Amino acid sequence: MRLERSIPAEALDAIRAPLLAAGAALTDAPVLQPLGLLLDLTGEAMRSRLFVVSGDGGEEACLRPDFTVAVARQHFENGGQPARRRYEGKAFRVAPRGSDRAEEFLQIGVEAFETGDPVAADAEIAALAWASSAAGGRSDLSLILGDVSLFAAFVDSLDLAPPLAARLKRAFAKPRQLKAELDGDSSALSSEQSRIASLLAGLPETEASAVLQELWSLAGIEPVGGRRPAEIAHRLVERAEAAKAGRLDAAQADKVRAFLAVSDRPDAALDAIASLAGPHDGSLKAAIAAWRARLSGMVERGVPLDRVTLAAAFGRAFGYYDGYLFEVHSAALGAERPVAAGGRYDGLPLKLGMAKLGVSTNTGAVGCMVRPARAYAGGGE
Repeated sequence: MRLERSIPAEALDAIRAPLLAAGAALTDAPVLQPLGLLLDLTGEAMRSRLFVVSGDGGEEACLRPDFTVAVARQHFENGGQPARRRYEGKAFRVAPRGSDRAEEFLQIGVEAFETGDPVAADAEIAALAWASSAAGGRSDLSLILGDVSLFAAFVDSLDLAPPLAARLKRAFAKPRQLKAELDGDSSALSSEQSRIASLLAGLPETEASAVLQELWSLAGIEPVGGRRPAEIAHRLVERAEAAKAGRLDAAQADKVRAFLAVSDRPDAALDAIASLAGPHDGSLKAAIAAWRARLSGMVERGVPLDRVTLAAAFGRAFGYYDGYLFEVHSAALGAERPVAAGGRYDGLPLKLGMAKLGVSTNTGAVGCMVRPARAYAGGGE
């Protein structure tokens, strides 16, 4: 396992300082995380980047690839009351073949589980990540912004059948599937379809649930992530219906392509997105207004907008982000090695099965992580 270069203690102190000022309690999270849950949240493609090991009871586990899921699980399993959690520790990720990237590396960060103004919290978290990154001494930093929910609001503005809109939203984080949707490739439909989903599609939800439970009993398996049979059955039925919803016509596909091509300084990007809105633009107008407030909050907290790009197609590999997201890049390191990253993931508690445990899932969730070795101007990782 390749280790990253160490950095001077005074440099680490400077990079850590903005996060210390965030009013977050220092926490730790288990190094071992359930493999099935991580793959359920991030997708099977992430498996090759995970260090798989045997967990307690012989179940498959993995070394934590980052802290967000680990800290969120711990927070909500302990009651989920509003709080801020700060962490500092090692994360582990298999480097791409032929890469010289470190596979064991230090991450520091803050996760905020709060019920206040989400736009203000978003601006604060992005500003913290920027300040922490800049404290490492690099002068070549830039900030790229995106928003999963902005794409969803744009899709909702178009005059699409609800199942088709749902399928298109799911494809946002999957470039190949999204391209297939835009190109009218039938493989996009078949990738959404499954035999189990087709079989369940014609059944009442209670009966579909019972069928799933019987299948699991026969196979001797349990669902990952704490999901109930009814939840999984509902999701499979929705997917089967979406697969039958047809395709985008040429004009609709061109509009989506135009949206995804938007990448500019934030105000110009928002203007361009507004100009592409379809007839049902209420949610999109609200999302754009929230973005303008978010940007104002970032400027008030010291983020220079001349270093910021809003890219409509920007997404991250971790599929649990469901709102705004960002990365801090260094020109010297390139886009594949972000100095910092983060975003909003309000839906993660539900995906972790917290509602089943009686834990409130009404708390918003947003966070950021910083790689000190990349932030440090004297480092090369």
